[in-house]
Amino acid sequence: MINYSEDKDRQYHIQVAPGEVGDYVILPGDPKRCSKIAAYFEDPVLVADNREYVTYTGTVDGRKVSVTSTGIGGPSASIAMEELVRCGAKNFIRVGTCGGMQKEIESGDIVIATGAIRMEGTSREYAPIEYPAVPDFDITNALAAAAKNLGMRYHTGVVQCKDAFYGQHEPETKAVFWELQNKWEAWKRMGCKASEMESAALFIVGSLLKVRVGSVFLVMANQERAKAGLPNPVVHDTDGAIRTAVEAIRILMRQDD
Repeated sequence: MINYSEDKDRQYHIQVAPGEVGDYVILPGDPKRCSKIAAYFEDPVLVADNREYVTYTGTVDGRKVSVTSTGIGGPSASIAMEELVRCGAKNFIRVGTCGGMQKEIESGDIVIATGAIRMEGTSREYAPIEYPAVPDFDITNALAAAAKNLGMRYHTGVVQCKDAFYGQHEPETKAVFWELQNKWEAWKRMGCKASEMESAALFIVGSLLKVRVGSVFLVMANQERAKAGLPNPVVHDTDGAIRTAVEAIRILMRQDD
């Protein structure tokens, strides 16, 4: 394909060159979260800042690791992963936020995805819809072990991925409201844990590119608890999910060695 970058040694969107990222990369959505995550690295250095993509590289226990923001949704997340793989990255952990869907899932809890519902568009341009969006087994186990080691209240299970934030939160205002509402009820009945926007695309792209991918989320709130009149504060502190991801990388490094 054509290299659209002004600097031919750098990837067009993330503006990172081969060798500038580690084998392990944490993927938040929000660029502002990158410096917070990089603070858990030793000697972090800002590598690139372009569009929604901010990248820092440092070390964890002496091994090179990175963090790159992906922006919102599957399209920009898939671009980040494609270009990071071209730069040498092999293991990815998405750290983000989600909305709980089961009443027992409370604000501030951690959710670790064991699969993702492909109710988004990006993954359909990579694989037929029948192919499941599932994370890497080792990364998922490492995330669960990390959450347990850190004393986090966590849940594992399938998450729902969508493209339209307001399609979830204001479905009655959309022309296809009946489909949105009926599917939401179906996902709940099937035990879906939470709703977010990137994991399905990342899992599918990771499967195609033969790299390892996992996801961990902070539950910001739960609209089903709100509907039921249960306590439902809004929580913004992602530090627990971040620490879980960093601890999971340490576990993976020991296993990989």
